[in-house]
Amino acid sequence: MPSEPSSASWDCILPGPPSKHNGGSADLSAAGLLAYAAGSSVAILDTHSMQLVSTLPLPPPSSSAASAFITSVRWSPFSLPHHLLETESSSPHLQLAVGDRHGRICLLDFRSKSPAFFFDTSNPNSPKLGVQDLCWIQTRLDSWCLAAISGPSLLSIYNATTGRCFFKYDASPEYFSCIRRDPFDSCHSCVLGLRGFLLSVKLLGDESENDVMLKELKVRTDATELHRLERDSANESSNGAPVSSLFPNYMAKFAFSPHWKHVILVGFPRELVSFDLQYESVLFTAGLPRGCGKFLEVLPDVNMEVFYCAHLDGKLTTWRRKESEQVHIMCSMEELVPSIGTTVPSPLVLAVAISQSDYTLQDIIRRCPDTDPVDFELDNPLAFIDESHIISKTHLLSVSDDGKVWKWLLTAERSKDARRDSACVKKFDEICEVPSSEVSSSGQRTGDIVTHPDSINCRENSQVACAVVSDEVSFKTNLVGQLHLLSSAISMLAVPSPSLTATLARGGNSPAVAVPLVALGTQSGTIDVIDISASAVAASFSVHNSVVRGLRWLGNSRLVSFSYTQGSEKTGGYVNKLVVTCLRSGLNRTFRVMQKPERAPIRALRASSSGRYLLILFRDAPVEVWAMTKTPIMLRSLALPFTVLEWTLPTVPRPVPNKPSRTSSFLSRGGNPPAETSSPTKASSTDTKEGADGAQDEFSESFAFALVNGALGVFEVQGRRIRDFRPKWPTSSFVTSDGLITSMAYRLPHVVTGDRSGNIRWWDVTTGQSSSFNTHRDGIRRLKFSPVVPGDRSRGRIAVLFYDNTFSVFDLDSPDPLANSLLQPQFPGTLVLELDWLPLRTDKDDPLVLCIAGADSSFRLVDLNVSDQKTGVMSPRAQPIKERFRPVPLPSPVLLPTPHALALRMILQLGVKPSWFDAFGSVMSEEYSYVTGTPSAGDLRGYMINSPRVGDSAVPEMLLKVLEPYHREACLLDDERVRLYSKIVKRGSTMRLAFAAAVFGESMEALFWLQLPHALKHLMNKLANKSPQQGPHTAQTRDIDASVLSRISSKRKSVPESKNILINGQLKLMAFDQQELWERANERLTWHERLEGEEAIQNRVHELVSVGNLEAAVSVLLSTSPESSYFYVNALRAVALSSAVSTSLLELAVKVVAANMVRNDRSMSGTHLLCAVGRYQEACSQLQDAGYWTDAATLAATHLKGSDYARVLQRWADQVLHVEHNIWRALILYVAAGALQEALAALRQAQLPDTAAMFILVCREIHVEFLSQLDSEEDETSKEKVSNLPGLDPSNEEVIAVGEYFGQYQRKLVHLCMDSQPYAD
Repeated sequence: MPSEPSSASWDCILPGPPSKHNGGSADLSAAGLLAYAAGSSVAILDTHSMQLVSTLPLPPPSSSAASAFITSVRWSPFSLPHHLLETESSSPHLQLAVGDRHGRICLLDFRSKSPAFFFDTSNPNSPKLGVQDLCWIQTRLDSWCLAAISGPSLLSIYNATTGRCFFKYDASPEYFSCIRRDPFDSCHSCVLGLRGFLLSVKLLGDESENDVMLKELKVRTDATELHRLERDSANESSNGAPVSSLFPNYMAKFAFSPHWKHVILVGFPRELVSFDLQYESVLFTAGLPRGCGKFLEVLPDVNMEVFYCAHLDGKLTTWRRKESEQVHIMCSMEELVPSIGTTVPSPLVLAVAISQSDYTLQDIIRRCPDTDPVDFELDNPLAFIDESHIISKTHLLSVSDDGKVWKWLLTAERSKDARRDSACVKKFDEICEVPSSEVSSSGQRTGDIVTHPDSINCRENSQVACAVVSDEVSFKTNLVGQLHLLSSAISMLAVPSPSLTATLARGGNSPAVAVPLVALGTQSGTIDVIDISASAVAASFSVHNSVVRGLRWLGNSRLVSFSYTQGSEKTGGYVNKLVVTCLRSGLNRTFRVMQKPERAPIRALRASSSGRYLLILFRDAPVEVWAMTKTPIMLRSLALPFTVLEWTLPTVPRPVPNKPSRTSSFLSRGGNPPAETSSPTKASSTDTKEGADGAQDEFSESFAFALVNGALGVFEVQGRRIRDFRPKWPTSSFVTSDGLITSMAYRLPHVVTGDRSGNIRWWDVTTGQSSSFNTHRDGIRRLKFSPVVPGDRSRGRIAVLFYDNTFSVFDLDSPDPLANSLLQPQFPGTLVLELDWLPLRTDKDDPLVLCIAGADSSFRLVDLNVSDQKTGVMSPRAQPIKERFRPVPLPSPVLLPTPHALALRMILQLGVKPSWFDAFGSVMSEEYSYVTGTPSAGDLRGYMINSPRVGDSAVPEMLLKVLEPYHREACLLDDERVRLYSKIVKRGSTMRLAFAAAVFGESMEALFWLQLPHALKHLMNKLANKSPQQGPHTAQTRDIDASVLSRISSKRKSVPESKNILINGQLKLMAFDQQELWERANERLTWHERLEGEEAIQNRVHELVSVGNLEAAVSVLLSTSPESSYFYVNALRAVALSSAVSTSLLELAVKVVAANMVRNDRSMSGTHLLCAVGRYQEACSQLQDAGYWTDAATLAATHLKGSDYARVLQRWADQVLHVEHNIWRALILYVAAGALQEALAALRQAQLPDTAAMFILVCREIHVEFLSQLDSEEDETSKEKVSNLPGLDPSNEEVIAVGEYFGQYQRKLVHLCMDSQPYAD
């Protein structure tokens, strides 16, 4: 018996359309790969070229023949591995966490297209709990856990290495809806319930329950509708169903704000709520907009303070935050399902996802001094748009239940009548050297920057005064791409197998050839035509208004199909609809149109291999024979009790057809051709003639049939005549009493039949020989002969589809067909509805390809190879037939083998001339080419730019040779990213390193490289004792130590005056600058002014003290009621703080406190007293000990400077690295604190040798440029202080070791690249 096939044998799987049973599960990776659930498979799309990359089926459990619906999908958070292994056993960055309706959770591996392993979800004391949602949570720098919501209310957390569950939390009777990870802390996540129950989860490890910290919160919402739904479903058994199955139209989703820590936006079905996790309070509530369906999903915009909300009715609303408040206003409404060109009723939007890679690339191009931030064209189709008004772009992907994936371009534009202040424009141009049409992506203050990437000016040195007023921004949505997959559940499958007598539909006598097309009829009435070579839907025709019940090819360019509907109650009967569809013109022509409903519906269609004749089978009515001419003509009606009918398949051409043969070339079992038979046989085999010069009437075709009583027969159709074939009858009778014949296959000279008892019989119509065997299975529904080519030793391979929706392949030429069968009832992972062979074999060594229509609405191809020519045993083929044809290249570098992906990454980092991407094509235009002469084909060194070399100088050329097969096919980068690279390739190493990280989906690393020049400039200014200059727009200079109290004595002065809603959101994750931290803290103050409750007051006082607004803090403390439990501690702090403001305020505070008395204390009070006496360093240490890291940094930014501020940053960096496990954010803090050696040690400990070498290179580049920009009149002592970077001196042993190890790393990478096979799509 052949071994069970691996999933690699699936050359092609087209997923069926997703449905509500999939729970709207979809995930878009940072590298631009969209994964969404469709039935029991996961479809993976490349969003840049909008092509289907692959489909990964989930294998069924051992107890079932079919897999359950997949209900949750999440990409692995691992990045491209930098360490080099001898064998590439797995690709952690290309793995998917998948959960299904039966409660199974597994990791699917893209490379092997099979599960890497299954998590231990066994729960013997409860039914199978379907998976509702999945989320990755970080526990260490290189370790993640998987959190899962199972059933209605169970949260489970699994060790992703062992698959063991180490924590469970049952929130019953709550209903858990979704789980999301905090972008500011990857160890923290939140779980939301339908009633507003919010569970905060913080992981400290992955070993036991003690590693999990929980906090229960409540978001107020109206759950009246949910209570009604619960009452309605009280009598129904949930059976462990997730919330998406229990209440499919009632869901709650939320998203963390990427701009403000502790803030989330929650979308309940009819309510939008902004919630502060720190204050445990609702900041804002809005009702469902008029004319919109319930909320479906909430998506954040990283560049702007904007949220996008998808609705159940297919609408998309845009919500922006008002300045100085946490209040969101709806500012646009768009349709995600266009009303033109869609069916009625409109398709449902099941899932939406927003692209994160667009934001990173825009951040990179904003650093180019002479480039428009939106000059990077995200999509060519919109090149006609006036780019001067566009502020930001991003892509949104939506998945609908008609099998379409829509790609939308969301743009934020300035109003055309908006005018900018001329002085602002002038300053903007002088600072950034950017055209006046540019807009900075800044926050609600004017303090954001757009800087030259190589000039390493600190953030405060290049702040931009101009802002975009929020009221002047408009948001637009444009459709820029669409991928059309299978549109509905499959009902029929048809494969073209034209004989040589079939002529081309356009006329003439040229014979029709087999085409790589498969037609699929669907339950919605459409016919989808699949291009096998491209694994895509080539065309879709809306033909019927109901289920397509029959479908056949007429030659290779026409289709005939039928459907029927029941007549009205008054008339009764059936309305049969027969349609001929021309693939070339797209026209649908009906024939056999009846004026009244008929008594019997059509049962099946049978088309001859030439496409000239059609048999129409009715239920309990005569069979009609039609000639399928341009205008179909009925030839005759056959009133016999037929059970099955099948036309003969095209016969096998002889190996050397020297002349037209009039004998059957279907060899007998002994390998010798049979003797000439009767004239009908001669006539029916004339389709082996070379050409078709004779009249049509000289050709004849025959069909075999079985009657109700078991009798068999063969009729021949020639022209308009139908006559008995008069075959030689079998020696033993075929009339049986144990089973009705239910299926048949006919290819001269063999007729094969199957009955409802599982018996297979075959009969040679020329010799009368016959045989039979029992399959010991259910009844047989379909029998299909495999295609045969000259040289085949076996002509009797058949595919058998049983009534239990499983299949097998038998070889009737083998001595024991049953023993040598490919019996894999669970092989497809889905129940099989229809199957047929693909007749594209041209050589005996070509594999057999079986087309399968699955019960999960997927379409699959199975490749089978004959492994033993003597016995004819078949085994699945491990490799695809041939390389897939794609209309456009697949520009997804993350899919390359790991060594080749690392090679491309290194080439992009070191700097390759853009012309290399187009050395063998014509994509690159001259304006983007920096090469004066094209190097010779054998010398690739000329393509590398003259950047500072690091490592082995011979390695880049060898890597270019390794990548040559890819760039010849233009499948490394798409045109737009090549254009972007051409703009930044000479802008310094930081830009190239950020671009390389963004291309491979490593957005945090990209932000690190973008932020590194500012952090290093901050350090060198401190070392040189050079006070940073304020930006040209700054009206006053802030002295942090001396005048802070007087400057912010009024609460209103602490509020930013900018009305700008646009900020560089991603870069705020790595904020370290004092001015920036202080202003963001002031922005948060205004959100909490109206919050009530003792806890809210304590938090607000803490914020006021952190920003130095002691007068406002005293005012809030003195307003405490004497009955409050916080009165005593508030009074004590009020007295202490007032003494630091003024004597008059101290006297007032003492009078108020003296009139009242006492109660408890609070742990944070000591911090405030330390601030009152000026002990800010100790206060920051206390805050950090208590876990208030951001507040400690804010306090330090307000009161500390120099080495004191650096100590706070360095301790914060240790926390971010070792507890939050965010290495990129920690590196920025280390650099800003001057701890370069600690930053280098962190990179080495994380096994990032290439990044460590590039870090040293970039730091030296920035350092040299900083020295060159010092004025010649500068004090020589200042230059001496920064002559060497601390910890990165060239003589440092650590630095030397990094350089040596990087050289070894490069050489090993070259060897691995040489040994790895190129990625074959």
